[in-house]
Amino acid sequence: MAEDMHDVAAARLLEAGRSLVAALDLEVVLERLLETARELTGARYAAIGVLDERRQALERFLTSGIDAANHAAIGDLPRGRGILGVLIEDPRPLVLADVGAHPRSYGFPHGHPPMRTFLGVPIVIRGEAWGNLYLTEKAGGEFGEADVEAITVLADWAAIAIDHAHLYRRSVERSEELERAIEGLEATTAISRALGAETDLGRVLELVVKRGRALVRARVVVLLLADGGRLVAADGAGQIGDAARTASLPVAGTVAGAVLESGRPERIDDVAARFAAADEALGVPGAETALLVPLRSRGRSLGVLCAFDRMDDEPGFGDREEELLLLFAQSAATAVSTARSVEAERLRLSLRSAEQERSRWARELHDETLQGLAALRVLLQSGLKVGGGALEEAARTAAEQVTTEIANLRALITELRPAALDQLGLAAALDGLAQRSREVDGLEVEVKVDVDGETLDPDLRTAVYRLVQEALTNAGRHARAQRVEVRIARVGEGLEVLVADDGRGFDAAAPTEGFGLAGMRERAALMGGTLELGSSAAGTTVRALLPELGTGP
Repeated sequence: MAEDMHDVAAARLLEAGRSLVAALDLEVVLERLLETARELTGARYAAIGVLDERRQALERFLTSGIDAANHAAIGDLPRGRGILGVLIEDPRPLVLADVGAHPRSYGFPHGHPPMRTFLGVPIVIRGEAWGNLYLTEKAGGEFGEADVEAITVLADWAAIAIDHAHLYRRSVERSEELERAIEGLEATTAISRALGAETDLGRVLELVVKRGRALVRARVVVLLLADGGRLVAADGAGQIGDAARTASLPVAGTVAGAVLESGRPERIDDVAARFAAADEALGVPGAETALLVPLRSRGRSLGVLCAFDRMDDEPGFGDREEELLLLFAQSAATAVSTARSVEAERLRLSLRSAEQERSRWARELHDETLQGLAALRVLLQSGLKVGGGALEEAARTAAEQVTTEIANLRALITELRPAALDQLGLAAALDGLAQRSREVDGLEVEVKVDVDGETLDPDLRTAVYRLVQEALTNAGRHARAQRVEVRIARVGEGLEVLVADDGRGFDAAAPTEGFGLAGMRERAALMGGTLELGSSAAGTTVRALLPELGTGP
């Protein structure tokens, strides 16, 4: 009879072991272990204590047999002191007929159910203690040798199952990481191909926001590009309002500005709590979460890509979305930088072509039209010598008009392309420009050139001349100035172009400006420089800083 009972117990133990090893989820393994241990021994209560990394205390404590009310009454779960600490220090089976009689017993907290008999067995994985299995209150008496033997075998089965569960979880995690990496690579490769085939800046910006939004399944994506000390919305996609499409916010004191300057992404779980007042200029109504990543190319911060609210059950962005958007932003930054360079080169070539066309027209007007008018004037003057009343008066009037038109035509030729700029250099061309301003607009112009214009890049020389030309035009025709100072000097590794007048000023912070000022800014930017305007009732100052090599962005 005893032999039959032993066979039944062995069969149950074998079945329990198979059940544990078949489970691949750690929590399922632990739950089955608790229930099986109670079933095999007749214990009322069972618990598993999981050791911390240092194997000196418990970091988890799972129980079976204790209801929620008792759990609440007990309070904090044990950390491995008292009797539980004995098994941690000496991982061998421990059987007690009366827990309270052991010298290491601390007693039980208020609300703890009574427990007298005790059986503890260590769970050892790959030669190292992982945790302990505890059983108390055996039905009908004390734990015996058969219980110790059964639970020890069960603990061995549990060690194998727990190890398998850990290995399985790590393999799943690695598989998921690999899948995410492949997905990210495929997405960024496809996006890189799409962006790489496009050089139109407007189209590139559109692709960036639309592909970026699809990549992380965001409700809204806004692309901000750096412009001086501000971040200006370049494009947007999704459920975006007009405010976000035209947003302009300062770099200082904003979340987007911090991302731009630090070069590190930021995930936001509560937009309302994290955004400052200046960030509200983005104007994304109802946004709850956000992911902001920097756009950097060749070590330079170009802007920030802002995604708001994932279109999934949870609106928050995780590690996967951050990684994908960061990879995408690298490709996007390269595409934006390339498109900007292509656009700048196109405009530079267009301006160069325009200057060449100006030179051609100037030559034709000088060699043909001007010569023809001069010949006509000679004929008229010859006719005047003959005399003849009304005919003489008409000829005199015609000669005067031709003389005026010749002067106007010479001025136009100079405006189109001053010969002095190509033949005599920058200083001579600016002196000629100053002389015409004196004659036409009555300006008192002082010019000081502290650089050798002959050593300057031709495009840079032209840019300086056109900036001064436009500034003098504005001073004479719009500001009604009387005196203007022009200074060209080296500053560091570049040139400073300074034009200051004493005319009536204007609002330099106005949202719109004329074609003249816009053209000046564009010329400065094409040369890789900046243009600053300062204006008041005392006059206007135009200051441009241009790299001496004249290279664009």
